[in-house]
Amino acid sequence: MGIRDIAIDTLADTPTTLAELAGDKAVLVVNVASRCGLTPQYAGLVDLQRTYGERGFTVVGVPCNQFYGQEPGTAEEIQEFCSTTYGVDFPLLAKTEVNGEGRHPLYDVLTATPDAEGKAGDVEWNFEKFLVARDGEVLARFRPKVQPDDPAVIAAIEKSL
Repeated sequence: MGIRDIAIDTLADTPTTLAELAGDKAVLVVNVASRCGLTPQYAGLVDLQRTYGERGFTVVGVPCNQFYGQEPGTAEEIQEFCSTTYGVDFPLLAKTEVNGEGRHPLYDVLTATPDAEGKAGDVEWNFEKFLVARDGEVLARFRPKVQPDDPAVIAAIEKSL
């Protein structure tokens, strides 16, 4: 079973997989939070979705409350915040644990991928980004402070298309 076949739940609590959710698209999987200093990155993620969505790309947001409780809301509150504050129009998953004993199997695979400095392992903070190719290969990992419009992110997305 590949990463695109791992069972996940949408924010609306509907069971799915990355393959079903994203179809034949490259996917930028990002653990997100509504009350974080990095939350403004939502705007950049929306821009990526709008710029590359029709070319076979999608962002998938993964709300996570593991970093100082910065995603405390219900699914409805998260959806409302994302859509009204940032105009999020990409898929959002149910709240997910990305580290520790309760780490979701999706993140078991993602966190095995090293970043540009060769470091794999736990997600450091909210807004860590993983680029997954159409064939399920994890192509790149970008740490939280790397902005969505960073040239390295853009180059990796362009290459995946």
